Amino acid sequence: MKNPKDQLTERARVIQALRSFFIQDNYLEVETPIRIPAPAPEAHIDSFESEAWFLQSSPELAMKRLMTRGHDRIFQICKCFRKEERGDRHLTELTMLEWYTAGHTYRNLMEQCALLVRHVAKETGSGNSLTYMGETIDLCSPWQILTVGEAFARYTDTTLEKAVSDQSFDERMAFEIEPSLGRGKPTCIMDYPASMAALSRLKPEDPRFSERFEFYIAGMELANGFSELNDPVEQRKRFEAEAEIRARKGKPTTPMPEPFLRDLGSMPNTAGIALGVDRLVMLFTDSPSIDDVVAFTPEAL
Repeated sequence: MKNPKDQLTERARVIQALRSFFIQDNYLEVETPIRIPAPAPEAHIDSFESEAWFLQSSPELAMKRLMTRGHDRIFQICKCFRKEERGDRHLTELTMLEWYTAGHTYRNLMEQCALLVRHVAKETGSGNSLTYMGETIDLCSPWQILTVGEAFARYTDTTLEKAVSDQSFDERMAFEIEPSLGRGKPTCIMDYPASMAALSRLKPEDPRFSERFEFYIAGMELANGFSELNDPVEQRKRFEAEAEIRARKGKPTTPMPEPFLRDLGSMPNTAGIALGVDRLVMLFTDSPSIDDVVAFTPEAL
C-alpha cells in the first residue's frame, strides 16, 4: 500500500481516466443538484435530511429526467450520501460514477464496464492486470458472466427460489456468494429476481427476472446496472412497495418523487449504472480499507 500522498495522486489518476473514457466516447458530463426534495424510496437505503429536503443517495432520478429532455449519452462523477453505511468498504459520503445511454441494455453495460476498467488500467499503468491483496486479476480475458440462479447453485447449498422464499437471499449473497465473485478475473452476476428489480425493467421473455446486473472484482462489488424501467405506473407501484417495507420496519418515509414519475414516461429505452469510485480506487491502489483512498474520513473531520 502506498503512502497517503501517493494514494491521493493515484485516486486523481483513476478519476481522470474515468472521465476521459466517457469524453472520448462522446458522453456529455453533467452536474445535477446534490440536495433534492425527494429521493427514490428504497427499503434498505436511508437518506440524510437537509432541512426539509434530502442529500442524494444517487443522482439517478435527476439524470433520468435529463434523458427525457433528449440527452442520450450522459455521465456524472459526484458525491452521494447514505446513512449508517460505514465500514472497510463503506462511507456515509461516497463518490459515485453514473452513466446512462439511450438505446442500450444491461448487456451493453457489461461490455462497457469491461472496456472502462481496461481503460483505467491502461491509463494508470496497471497494464492487463491488477493485483489486489496478493491476488492477480486478469482484466483482458473475457469476464465471467453468471445468472444469480447459477451463482446460488454453484456457491450455496440452496436454490435462488428457496433463498428468496425463506428471506435468506441477502445473507447468502453477502457471506457465501460475493466473496467468491471476481476471483482471477472480473465477474458479472445478472438476472436478479423480479422482487429485487428496483428501478430495472423485467426480462420480456421471462418476467420472473429483471434486467439487472452487478459486477465484482476480488470479491468486491463495484457497480449495479439496469435496463431501466420507463413505465411510470409500474415505477410508482414499486416505490409504494418500498415505502411500505420502510414503514413496517419503523423507518421514516420520504415524499414520492412526483416530477420524476411525471417525466419517466418520456424516457427512451435506456441502460444506466452506478459505480463506486472509492472502491475502484481501492483496487487500483491495493488498499485494504476505503479509509486509505479518501482525503478525510468522517471521523477525522
